[in-house]
Amino acid sequence: MIKVIVAGAAGRMGGRLVALIKDSAALTLVGAIEGKGHHALGEDAGETAGCGRVGVPMTEDLSALLERGEVVIDFSAPEATLDHLRVVAQHRRAMVIGTTGLTAPQLEELKGLARQVPCVFSPNMSVGVNLIYKVISEMAKTLGDEYDIEVIEAHHRLKKDAPSGTALKIAEVLARAVNRDLGQVGVYARKGLIGERTKQEIGIQTIRAGDIVGDHTILFGGMGERIEVTHRASSRDTFARGALRAARWVVRQPPGLYDMMDVLGLK
Repeated sequence: MIKVIVAGAAGRMGGRLVALIKDSAALTLVGAIEGKGHHALGEDAGETAGCGRVGVPMTEDLSALLERGEVVIDFSAPEATLDHLRVVAQHRRAMVIGTTGLTAPQLEELKGLARQVPCVFSPNMSVGVNLIYKVISEMAKTLGDEYDIEVIEAHHRLKKDAPSGTALKIAEVLARAVNRDLGQVGVYARKGLIGERTKQEIGIQTIRAGDIVGDHTILFGGMGERIEVTHRASSRDTFARGALRAARWVVRQPPGLYDMMDVLGLK
């Protein structure tokens, strides 16, 4: 049994991870982390997740838990994730990170720390989404400059970062496939008399509404036809199951920074 610690265990994703680990034959929960002063500290992680008692109390001390844990799964917040990764690197354990919304400097620190330990970092742990990364890259190369590229993403009203980490990853995959710099060609909003669309730009548009778990559509628009590739998540379990798959994989790897494409053997 692989011994897992869940960071952000009282959150929406953390709760699903706790519940799925409870039912897993390959993984066991040995720790649940929340931030200092969080109202759930001291509570049983399973009861907080709504899946019944698991005998693991919520704590803020990751370092103590790493004496018995093998891998940390983190879907918390950028600064908290970096704090956790620093501690994981000191203890030479493995880590799976699904946190989004990191700034450029935070990403650089994460990448540097993650090379010291086995670490999977991916803005989307869904198997389907990661397969789409591979498919749309080939589509973009084949369709070329005669097809306009747009990315449309929709999430629940509580999501704090925009565009989503997945939408940005999709846009980066597409830009790389057609030899463009996303920093130069990315267009994140349109309003007013803006003139004709250029062939080079890649649009990334954001929708926030209700309880949408996560929708992503890639649109290739040509003259006389359009091609759309859409992924719709109906449950957070799709991301949680992907993270657990990554946890089972990463504990067997040497130190280094990996993503879900590595986990799934798609590279």
